[in-house]
Amino acid sequence: MKRRTLSIFCDTLVKSLKSGNVLKGCHRVVAPGIVEGGKRSFHTQASSCSTTTILSQEEQHISRTCHLPQLDVPDNPDDLFRGMSTDFPCLTRNKMAGPEPEYDKIITGYKLFHHQHPFEMKYNKARLPELQVAYETWGKLNETKSNAVMIQAGLSASSHAKSHRENLRPGWWEKFVGPGCAVDTDEFFVICPNNLGSCYGTTGPSSVNPLTGKQYATTFPLTSIDDMVQANFLLLDELGIDKLHACVGSSLGGMLSLMAAAEFPERVGRIISISSCAQSHPSSIAMRYLQRKTIMSDPNWNKGHYYDGPYPKMGMKLAREIATMTYRSGPEWDQRFSRERIDPGGPNTLCPTFTIESYLEYQGESFSTKYDPNSLLYISKAMDLFDMGEGYSSLQEGLSRVKCPVMVIGVQTDILFPIWQQRTLAELLQKSGNLGVTFYELNSLYGHDTFLLDINGVGAAVKGFLETNLKSLGIDLVNEEKFHNKDRRLF
Repeated sequence: MKRRTLSIFCDTLVKSLKSGNVLKGCHRVVAPGIVEGGKRSFHTQASSCSTTTILSQEEQHISRTCHLPQLDVPDNPDDLFRGMSTDFPCLTRNKMAGPEPEYDKIITGYKLFHHQHPFEMKYNKARLPELQVAYETWGKLNETKSNAVMIQAGLSASSHAKSHRENLRPGWWEKFVGPGCAVDTDEFFVICPNNLGSCYGTTGPSSVNPLTGKQYATTFPLTSIDDMVQANFLLLDELGIDKLHACVGSSLGGMLSLMAAAEFPERVGRIISISSCAQSHPSSIAMRYLQRKTIMSDPNWNKGHYYDGPYPKMGMKLAREIATMTYRSGPEWDQRFSRERIDPGGPNTLCPTFTIESYLEYQGESFSTKYDPNSLLYISKAMDLFDMGEGYSSLQEGLSRVKCPVMVIGVQTDILFPIWQQRTLAELLQKSGNLGVTFYELNSLYGHDTFLLDINGVGAAVKGFLETNLKSLGIDLVNEEKFHNKDRRLF
C-alpha cells in the first residue's frame, strides 16, 4: 500500500473508532499490521508512552503488547535500495493479554505455620508484624525426633519438592526424594519449607500486610539468608524438632544449609551444600543484577506496586532468559542446539534465527507468570548479600562456626557457581578446623542445573552422606575433641 493511501486508510479507521470511543487515551496511529488468523489490525501508542496497544476490528477488545511502535519509512525505488521490513513479529507475538499470574501456584498440599508475633529482620532494623511459613513433609518422624532432614529450596522453588497425596503434581526434586531415593523417606522425616520472601505460601512481597489490608509490595523489608534460616528454625520449634539429622540444599539452598549450621551448630547434625558458595562473587552478582534491572525497568513494575494493575511480564520474561543462560553450560548448548536454525529456508532478520534463541524465548515466556517479580528481586538480592565472613575478620573465621560434618558438591561446567567456589569452600572449612569435610566434584554436562537432573552423580553422593554412620569413620558428632587428622575426608 502506498504511503498516501495508507494515511487515508488510517485516518478513516481512526475516525470510525473515535466515534465509538474506542481510541480514548491514544494519540496517534503508528502502523498497520496483520495479526494471527489474517485479521487486520493496527497499533496505537498510548498517551503514557509506556505501553502499546493492539486493537482488532473483529475482536472488539484491547490487548496490551510490549513492542516498539513501527516507523513510518519512505518508499524507495527497488533498483536503488532494498532493505528489511520494520515489522518485528518476534516483539509482538507474545501478547500481554491472558490469565493473570497465580502467585499461589502451589495452591494445595502445603501446610502453614503461623508465627503470630513480630519477626525481627537483619537489615535496617526491619520488622514484620507476623510470619507465615509454607512447608511440606514426607516420611514419618521417629519417637526421638532424630531423623528429620530439611531440604532447602532454591531461588524460585516452592515447598513442593516431591509429590504426595495432597498434591500429586511432580515436585522440583521429584526423583531425589522418596522410598529408597537419595533422600529416603523410609529412613527420614523430610521437611521442605518455602523461603521467606517467596510467593508460594510463605510471607513475601505479594502477601497481604495485616496492618494495611494490602500487599506489602516493595514496602516489604529487605531479606537476608539469615532471616530465611531464622524463619525455618521457628518452624522446627513448632514441630518440636530440636536437632536435624541433616540440612540439604542446592544453590540458594546450599547457602541456607551453611548458614543453618553456623547459626544453630547444636541443632544441625550434618549438611550438604550443592553448587553453592561461602560468599557471592562479582560474576554471579552481576548476572542477578541484570535480572533485577530488566524487571525494574519494565514500566508496569510501577515501583513494585503492580498487584492491582498491569503486570511487568516483559521484564520478568527477559530476567528469566538471562538466568537460563547461567543455569546450563556451553557444552550442552553445543550438543543440543549447535547452530541449528529455526527455519533453515527462511529469510535472515533481526528476530530469532537459531533454535537456542527460540529455547531462551520459550523459557522466559513459560516462567514469566509463574513467579512473583518482587520475590525474584528480594531473594536474588539476599543471595548477592550472602557472605559467611560478614562480621568476622575473614571468611575462614566465619566458616569456623560450622562444626558439623559437611559434604560440598560442585560441577565443573557450572557458570553461575564456578567449581573453584566449592573447592575454596571445602578448603576453608578444613583450615577452620572442621575435619569432617567431603568434597565431591562432578563432570556433568548440565551446568548449574545438574543438581536437578543428575540422579546418579548427585543422588548417589547425597544418599551415601546422609546414611553413612559417621562414627564408623572416626567422627564423633558429640565429642568434637575426639577428631583426629587421620579421620579427615577430602576427595
